[in-house]
Amino acid sequence: MTQLELIEHHISIQNKSKSEDLFQLHQYIVQHQPQINLWFFDGTNDVGKMVSNPTIGYGSHTIHYANGTSKDFFRVGMCANATGISLYIMGLSDKKFLINTYGSRLGKAKITGYCIRFTSLKNIHWEVLKEIISVSLGM
Repeated sequence: MTQLELIEHHISIQNKSKSEDLFQLHQYIVQHQPQINLWFFDGTNDVGKMVSNPTIGYGSHTIHYANGTSKDFFRVGMCANATGISLYIMGLSDKKFLINTYGSRLGKAKITGYCIRFTSLKNIHWEVLKEIISVSLGM
């Protein structure tokens, strides 16, 4: 399967409300950046052990580790979780950036250093979330 097929399959197997929200976010990104690098991480490590929720990723970012190694990764990631959706913004040097810049405007969401969690798109301000995604991906 291609990355796009894996992503579409993953979205389709979620419950109806999560599937609709994930699809809306996915469509927003690919319509505004049709050539964007797509990622799909199934949540398993090198030995097949589940280590995280499957994650859909967009864009590119290089992670540099303290030991001098690096790896390519996505810039923005999203995944379904037990209570809703998590949106990950990678590569932020200021861990207070999301909460300070968007926290008061986003709506009902939990914001950490690089993650925004919400139960449904209807509980947050869509225009603010689009702004976060656009700024993060340079759209």
